[in-house]
Amino acid sequence: MKQAKVLSSNELRRVLVMCAAGRHGQRNRIALLLSHYAGLRVGEIASLHWSDLLESTGACRREFHLQARNTKANETRAVHLNDLVWRELERYRVSCNPTVEKSTPVIPSQKGNAFSANSLCQLFSKLYTEAGISGASSHSGRRWFITTLAHNGISPKVIMELAGHQNLTTTQRYIEVNEKMKQEAVSQLA
Repeated sequence: MKQAKVLSSNELRRVLVMCAAGRHGQRNRIALLLSHYAGLRVGEIASLHWSDLLESTGACRREFHLQARNTKANETRAVHLNDLVWRELERYRVSCNPTVEKSTPVIPSQKGNAFSANSLCQLFSKLYTEAGISGASSHSGRRWFITTLAHNGISPKVIMELAGHQNLTTTQRYIEVNEKMKQEAVSQLA
């Protein structure tokens, strides 16, 4: 089975810029950022409500937990946000409503309800197509997240836990390797 494309840095920048300029731009950009920079599956993104992300002060958490019922493994998982995603979520929260109703979905559909995982998959495909990126799917963000961490020397065990995988071999299947990477690897041998 062919895996989802791992976007290049330029492709990711292009789709994020394109999102920001389009209808529901900030919402779509947040969905893509949660996929690429937090490694969330579309079903996990679709299930997020502000109550999952907000501190008692109303600010966004830098770490939150996915509820077991919303994960593929049916286990609670900690999600860690880097500065980029956290800042964008804060701006998005303020633009949505500074006193946002906590039961509101983070990524609402046009009607204000939560997306289904399937409809969010369709949105991701539409966004990638509009950005001129072929071969990308709703799983491209997770693959980018895992591949980028692996290529930056992060421990496989840490990556496995961040991805919510039970087995290291599952995590390894997500990592993209190309000919340039192989050549660079062997060129480091003395």
